[in-house]
Amino acid sequence: MLKETLASGCARIDSALDRLLPPETQIPTSIHKAMRHSVFAGGKRLRPILCMEAARMISAQRNGNQEELPARVEELGSALEMLHTYSLIHDDLPALDNDDLRRGKPTCHVVFGEAIAILAGDALQTYAYEVLSKLPCASDARVRIIEEVARATGTVDGMIGGQVLDLEAENKRTNELNVEQIHRAKTGALITASLVTGGLFAGGGHAEVQRLRDFGRAIGLAFQIVDDVLDVTQSSAQLGKTAGKDTATEKATFPAVLGVDESLSRADALVAAGCAALDSFGRRADTLKDLAHFLVERKS
Repeated sequence: MLKETLASGCARIDSALDRLLPPETQIPTSIHKAMRHSVFAGGKRLRPILCMEAARMISAQRNGNQEELPARVEELGSALEMLHTYSLIHDDLPALDNDDLRRGKPTCHVVFGEAIAILAGDALQTYAYEVLSKLPCASDARVRIIEEVARATGTVDGMIGGQVLDLEAENKRTNELNVEQIHRAKTGALITASLVTGGLFAGGGHAEVQRLRDFGRAIGLAFQIVDDVLDVTQSSAQLGKTAGKDTATEKATFPAVLGVDESLSRADALVAAGCAALDSFGRRADTLKDLAHFLVERKS
């Protein structure tokens, strides 16, 4: 069942992204080729799938139809994937992580040069907000979605702020509290926003959205903890990106502070707490809970 959810969700998002993004033949062709190179380089589409499944759960809770996704929710998921991909393009640049491999393929700046890579990331960010501005949902929900996404990708407890903290922590002594702050902002914030905005899109009320937020905060941190563990336990071929970068650059990670075994125990505890936050939804939350377990059991 989970494999079907991941496969169908990935296909749905890929189709929407192909429709929403300019074709490679659109002038200026260089920027559109670069954008599509990174967007369609692979990836699990976890954020948009979490978004869509949150929307499905809330819709089922309100309307009783367990099977159907709210119409055009994949457009919200696609905007989230554009933002995620923009962050990866910029994160791989020489000025940041200086990586030449992403999702098993050469990174954007390796193929197209730094200037076009920077602009490709910028363009994906602006396209994401154009898509968000046209979402087919209630106008107040659309405004709240845009606010949620903007905050999650911003400088205060958001993705950009987390990236700054991550850079500034390199080659320095750190502790568990600092690592958690970095992870919650750099990675966890957009994962949380993906779930919350899916709930808002489907018309979720305050209590329902708060449960999704609690779930997102728990599994978002667990996801990055596992990512850090995989960096020191898996090969580049398995990861689809350069392994061992965190250790080489002395990044602030949970394995560096707690060790691998304790880090994995912490991730398991977070997933358990996150799943408990959804217990009031009953069986309607099963897919989201399965996805949470998948996040900590994955090998890449």
